[in-house]
Amino acid sequence: MNMLPLTSSEWAPGEWVEIGELEAIPRRGSRVVKTARGDIAVFRTQDDKVFALEDRCPHRGGPLSQGIVQGDSVTCPLHNWEIGLADGRARGADHGCARRIMVKLEHGRVSLAWADLMETAS
Repeated sequence: MNMLPLTSSEWAPGEWVEIGELEAIPRRGSRVVKTARGDIAVFRTQDDKVFALEDRCPHRGGPLSQGIVQGDSVTCPLHNWEIGLADGRARGADHGCARRIMVKLEHGRVSLAWADLMETAS
């Protein structure tokens, strides 16, 4: 995955930024997209659903991209917090939320929503 041109004037809010092919993301795994505003973890589930979250656990900032994907959640590698991939929310007794980035999958290509990428990382 590539460093995105977040300061480029060629992109406009409401557009999508293509980041690569679905096949570049392992099933039940992730890849990191480095941006000027922070790292984005892009996840692929066993059934080829794709989600993107800020690569930072809401608990202690652990790298979610290094966690284990199970069903529609990822387990943070630092303290085992389970984070929902669709909404970024901590599950169970834990509280907190990782910033979510909208994803589009078309013809095997993955894109991220420009407006979500422009939000300042928490």
